[in-house]
Amino acid sequence: MAKKRPQTKASRPQPTGRGRTAGADEPVPVVGAREPCPCGSGRRYKACHGRTATHAVTELVQRPFEGLAGECDWVALRELVPAATVRLTLRDGLPEGVPSVTLATVLPMAWPALRRDDGSVLLGLQNDTSSGDLSRDLADTLTRALAAEPGNPVGAGRSSSSEGPRLQDLLDPAAPFEPEVHAGFEFWIPESAENSTPEVAASLERANAAAIPTVKLSGTDAAYWCETPEKNHLRWVMPHPEEKLLDALARLHAAGAGSLSEGTRLVGSFRAHGLVVPVWDLPSGMGAEECEKPAAGFAERLAEALAVDTPLTGEERRARGGLTNRQVTLS
Repeated sequence: MAKKRPQTKASRPQPTGRGRTAGADEPVPVVGAREPCPCGSGRRYKACHGRTATHAVTELVQRPFEGLAGECDWVALRELVPAATVRLTLRDGLPEGVPSVTLATVLPMAWPALRRDDGSVLLGLQNDTSSGDLSRDLADTLTRALAAEPGNPVGAGRSSSSEGPRLQDLLDPAAPFEPEVHAGFEFWIPESAENSTPEVAASLERANAAAIPTVKLSGTDAAYWCETPEKNHLRWVMPHPEEKLLDALARLHAAGAGSLSEGTRLVGSFRAHGLVVPVWDLPSGMGAEECEKPAAGFAERLAEALAVDTPLTGEERRARGGLTNRQVTLS
């Protein structure tokens, strides 16, 4: 969690740039970085109260989904899966007039959230956010969506506060997180709707054309098969500490046990939101169902390798170096 840095307050009332006096507890408005600070200090905003706002915006929370049920799937839906939804359970229950809250990878025209005509809320996950704490930004969007008038999208916010709630504060930690992966984005349009606006229809067509076929493995946590024109892949978000996981993968690779099965190959990994995502190349004819048994077998081998705490051999260190060199950071 980002450190809380309360906004600096003047020790006594200060004249503002508008010719009035601001009390010590009155918030200082946000202005341009080079404009005079509204607190009346005589300094530019970026050198005065803007320092706190800038720090709150730029300080990066490495694992924004840590502590949420299904952290690995949150990462997968944020970075890897084109079309998926998850029903969310709020810690304090649903407000009156809100029948459901659903997380969606993407919404029409990249809306951050949508309050449907029936009062239900859709929260978009794959959107740019205004600060370094993705969890706090999503919680801010969700809060605004719950209060929005039905039938309206919720626009992007500009939150510079490090004091607001995070998803961990709003969601029930005991509720399951069960993604449903879709072939396309038809879930944007409710079954009760006879038609959609031309803008939504055009956005739906573009999104469906760009979506990579993806399937979540049923027997392995946070492992997603996907199909590309050249070959298929398995991308598997893992919860283990990065250094320990890389050591284990290196041990398996050096022992010739790093593949899932014949014809597959561990080609590298992504680093996303504080977690590591190993990636395997698969033969083009290997579908998601054919991945289930090999993935379960690899999970057993990985658990054994993670339990080993002896120093890496020379061959294992070289394997680890190769894996590290093929790692790409997504966030």
